Amino acid sequence: MNKYGMNRYVWVLLIVLGLVAPFVVYPIFMMKLLCFALFASAFNLLLGYTGLLSFGHAAFFGGASYVTGYLVKNSGLTPELGVLGGTLFAALLGYIVGSLAIRRQGIYFAMVTLALAQIVYFVALKAPFTGGEDGLQGIPRGDLFGLINLRHAYHVGGSPLGLNLYYFVFAMFCLGFWIIHRTIHSPFGQVLKAIRENEPRAVSLGYKVERFKLIAFVISAALAGMAGAMKSLVFQLASLTDVSWHTSGEVVLMTLLGGVGTVLGPLVGAFTVVTLQSELSSVGSWITVIIGSIFVICVLLFRRGFIGELGRLLKRSL
Repeated sequence: MNKYGMNRYVWVLLIVLGLVAPFVVYPIFMMKLLCFALFASAFNLLLGYTGLLSFGHAAFFGGASYVTGYLVKNSGLTPELGVLGGTLFAALLGYIVGSLAIRRQGIYFAMVTLALAQIVYFVALKAPFTGGEDGLQGIPRGDLFGLINLRHAYHVGGSPLGLNLYYFVFAMFCLGFWIIHRTIHSPFGQVLKAIRENEPRAVSLGYKVERFKLIAFVISAALAGMAGAMKSLVFQLASLTDVSWHTSGEVVLMTLLGGVGTVLGPLVGAFTVVTLQSELSSVGSWITVIIGSIFVICVLLFRRGFIGELGRLLKRSL
């Protein structure tokens, strides 16, 4: 079986698992997982395929969360328009931040993104329409296209399941993941890999490196914003946690655990971190210590991440 056939079966398997997941796993948990899996995949597009480490990606994730919440709650927009508005805001913010940050490299790039993200955090804390420390609460889920009630729950086996909202989130995740996959495997994606491996050589070949970096940054920011916009609808809340540097650190952790520069790695990393947070929520503040210890052990045992090591054993990219 050639690698393309294998890839096709992997995607079919993932879609089937996504379709049946809400009947097996708590739908809210699955929707949170899908949001963070898309967030991590968007971040991986920047780190794993362009070689740019951003410490401020929570600004796009949380910023879009606030914008979507405001548009849906205060402007009366339908959820799909709210998500679109949040995504466009994240793309615009990504263009502004990226235009400033890509002028520097390495740790200086990371520090610039962190500093600009802290400005967004300050705005979210002080702006009158964000709710301050209480966050933007009571965000309505509304009616998709004005027709499909995302608040409706179907009773399956005696348990209420919000399938309308779940499949909307799943469809948006599939769209975002498809965009990332197509970007990676396009000629544009090959140039990004060349920049990651040897930027001076890419410059010598005539590529406008800064332009490619900026486009990759905007795409990554927009998809991170899409993930944050969906999360605000799922939890009906946009909070300071969404824009804090802790969230930026979490997405780095997810990507490293799953495997930097792999397609499936961020999904596995997001699943690992979100599951640990859910299962260990009863231990309180010790959860940070436990997850940190697990991360150290995994880094020592799986230098390329879970999927990276699996790909090395199978001698194929995953």
